[in-house]
Amino acid sequence: MRSGQDGRADRILDAAKELLLRWGYRRVTIDEIAKRAEVGKGTIYLHWRTREQLFFAVAAREAVAMFDAVVTAMRDDPGEIALHRYMRRFFMEAMGRPVLRAVFTRDVETLDKFLSSPARKSLEGAKLLASREYLGVLAEHGLLRPGLRPEDLDYSLPAIVFGFFGIEPLLPAEITLDLTEKAEHLADTLRRTFEPAGPPSCEPATGQVIEIFEGLSRDFRNAAYGGDDDGA
Repeated sequence: MRSGQDGRADRILDAAKELLLRWGYRRVTIDEIAKRAEVGKGTIYLHWRTREQLFFAVAAREAVAMFDAVVTAMRDDPGEIALHRYMRRFFMEAMGRPVLRAVFTRDVETLDKFLSSPARKSLEGAKLLASREYLGVLAEHGLLRPGLRPEDLDYSLPAIVFGFFGIEPLLPAEITLDLTEKAEHLADTLRRTFEPAGPPSCEPATGQVIEIFEGLSRDFRNAAYGGDDDGA
């Protein structure tokens, strides 16, 4: 996509995001988005074939920003590739981005029927959370508990992580933890559950892990701007 087209697509995505967060998925129309983005309705359909694809693109672009932040942190500090530290950052980045927060906390008021769409499901898949490839690199370098295989985390890891997202609407008022404190609880749980007591240096695995997450960022970028309704 040429830079001019990128700019036009971003303008449309900005408008769709603003209206989604203001009015919710049910009320936002393509006509309203076109008006806010100052483009013709047909222009939107040049980028995305359906309304559902457009809103998936909004979330996919947020996922790109999240993974870019993850990669930057890993470049700055190899220790960020450890499972508990990656998931701590993932949780904070996702919860700090209103669209992703709505996806992971299943905010019905904001997302309505989009929560049941196939496009939305790809945003919550294991590939986004922690791919087998990433977990395999950790296992290869001794960064998972001895004897723990990547496939052993297929159920338990998402159950724990999505539990931290899903509990948000159910938390009683007396629990007043801020986002950083919640993320620390998640990190501590994952470290105790899946990692060795004295893990080796993360540095030898850093390049491989960064390459994996750069690939995820590219996948979601292509999904956002390429109108891929199967997601990343």
